[in-house]
Amino acid sequence: MFRVAVEDFDFHKIATELHNFCAVDLSAFYFDIRKDAIYCDAPRDMRRRAARTVMAELFSFLTAWLAPITCFTAEEAWLLRPADVTDGAAESVHLRLYPAIPNTWLDEALGGKWKTVRALRRVVTGALELERAEKRIGSSLQAAPHVHVAVEYLAAMKDLDLAEICITSGGDLVAGEAPAGAFGLADVAGVAVVPALAKGEKCARCWQVLEEVGKSARHPLICQRCEGAVESLS
Repeated sequence: MFRVAVEDFDFHKIATELHNFCAVDLSAFYFDIRKDAIYCDAPRDMRRRAARTVMAELFSFLTAWLAPITCFTAEEAWLLRPADVTDGAAESVHLRLYPAIPNTWLDEALGGKWKTVRALRRVVTGALELERAEKRIGSSLQAAPHVHVAVEYLAAMKDLDLAEICITSGGDLVAGEAPAGAFGLADVAGVAVVPALAKGEKCARCWQVLEEVGKSARHPLICQRCEGAVESLS
């Protein structure tokens, strides 16, 4: 679709698609979740390194895609690229071709899984927004919701961390119907949320509320993950 728009010189369509990708898929979802790993994981932690790899690929694609539309901004960004991607690269972003997307990146099953995960996350986010409006929480990291889900959501969330996906300090998935009064969305069947507060103290570094905070003699103000990250820097 993007290539067709380029060949047709349909820059309005290109700009709309890129804006939606940056605002919805990246800013409101991927970056929103991954900023915790980028800021708080140890520099050599595999999750953080994987996120940096994704961001490097995004930089390469976005600077090329945006070059015909935001000419000066794309050029400035390209000229400030990290040194490790300088060798062999075009001197100007306007001398580049659009990078080819490997066919192996298209995984419809994985796309369906994440569509289900994002639907679940939207219900949890809606429930937490109500809690915030009622002044019961200030940040989503103060929450540890109980999420009642149908079996397809359990399958989609396998090997995923609910707290990480929903930007909370805890929470659990419960199979089956939710109790009366649980929060749900009309267009997302099979997900209902019972909000709850996270137990413990707030980590001074990552701001998660965890029971492990305060139990370390060396670093009593931070959680175990942050303690490991801090010590790796010394």
